[in-house]
Amino acid sequence: MAASRTIVSDCPIDAALSVINGRWKGTILWRLADGPMRTAELRRSIPGITERMLIRHLHELVADGIIERHDAGTVPPCVHYSVSEYGTTLAPVLAQLCEWGRVHLSR
Repeated sequence: MAASRTIVSDCPIDAALSVINGRWKGTILWRLADGPMRTAELRRSIPGITERMLIRHLHELVADGIIERHDAGTVPPCVHYSVSEYGTTLAPVLAQLCEWGRVHLSR
């Protein structure tokens, strides 16, 4: 597991947020919770995200061990992303954030 690039303190909350910090990372993880997706399929499922930003966040999530990149080694390239075993430990955290977000949006 790679250490995140943005950890600035020993605070566990900072450590957790440094992994999921980013405008689209939560949405990417939410989409991948249903199962593996190809890059283009993932991009189509997230309106407003640019390909550059998607690739950047995917690389960061792979580096942090949260998702896995599966390359079929074919031509044309066929790459799938899925939540790693380690990444599944974020599921309860993301569910709580989602619930809090629903309450916050209804305010």
